Amino acid sequence: MEQNEQKLYIKAYQLSLFTIFYNVLEGVLSMALGYKDETLTLFGFGVDSFIEVMSGLGIAFMIMRIRQNPTSSKSSFEINALKITGTAFYLLSGGLLTGIVANLVNHRKPETTLWGAVIALISIVVMVWLMNAKKRTGHLLNSEPIVADANCTKVCVYMSVVLLVSSIIYEITGFAYADLIGAAGLIYFSISEGKEAFEKAKGKTCSCDHC
Repeated sequence: MEQNEQKLYIKAYQLSLFTIFYNVLEGVLSMALGYKDETLTLFGFGVDSFIEVMSGLGIAFMIMRIRQNPTSSKSSFEINALKITGTAFYLLSGGLLTGIVANLVNHRKPETTLWGAVIALISIVVMVWLMNAKKRTGHLLNSEPIVADANCTKVCVYMSVVLLVSSIIYEITGFAYADLIGAAGLIYFSISEGKEAFEKAKGKTCSCDHC
């Protein structure tokens, strides 16, 4: 492994560690406040933070294995990382859909969405920086899993915007379904990115098998 490539993998590893620790903190806070205020979008956003943690862990383990086995094929490591990311997104989609149905049946609406707006604003700033850093590193390494992880972070930016908009709409208008519409927006982004991650993993499998 070349020295420049080694430095890039170290940077990617550091970014994955930051992703893990930041999202654990954000996830716990968002889920706690979302549960307390019965805000499905904020609670779902907190769950998505743990999806980011899963993706970050997948990238971190992939990088460790590549550095420990520099002469082996990277494809198998990258395929596993992509599948972890894709599975995590599908799990989030299923959980959010269950929450939407439960809230509709029970006619629940949030007590407040103020904390959702605050957390969303902080998340947008942090995630835009993190997304760009991951994307640059992934392109320099020509690593699809790292780029996919950057896209996972990009979805978090979109989700932060959805959370911000739905939270502000509810706070201003009291529109009962603003929170559920926001949660539906999170489902759309989750399914799209989960599908893309699995398609990339399948493409790498085909490339390895010369199909």
